[in-house]
Amino acid sequence: MKYWLMKSEPDAFSIDDLANCPKQTEHWDGIRNYAARNFMRDEMEVGDQVIFYHSNAKPPHAIGLAEIVSKPYPDHTAFDPKAKYYDPKSDPENPRWVMVDVKFKKKFKEMVPLKDIKANPKLSSMMLLTHGRLSISKVKKDEWQEVLAMAGE
Repeated sequence: MKYWLMKSEPDAFSIDDLANCPKQTEHWDGIRNYAARNFMRDEMEVGDQVIFYHSNAKPPHAIGLAEIVSKPYPDHTAFDPKAKYYDPKSDPENPRWVMVDVKFKKKFKEMVPLKDIKANPKLSSMMLLTHGRLSISKVKKDEWQEVLAMAGE
């Protein structure tokens, strides 16, 4: 099992939105960064665990947990000219972009602000901090446990 941090802007799709989806499950579409795409396409597996992170929030913060519940599959929004994440260079026969389905697990008792993550020496090498612009990043098991402890879990 692997651990991930997946970012979403709360006004676009929040952890509460995920919790309110049918079966508390939704596809994670719109990834248009090759490194993040490669993580999804090549490394994510059903059962992997996710820290749900609200980016572009005041303050940005880790807010809860989700689980990967599907293998990667083509991101259909890349083929729809009306979609926000349309990519005219993506071919349905050879899709450039993928998505996975995620399932809500829980909302943290306490959010974990980015400033607290940055201040924690045990998290100094966390990909969130070293590759901050990625919308999907790997999380080491000890980092996972530390973030959960900070969240009161």
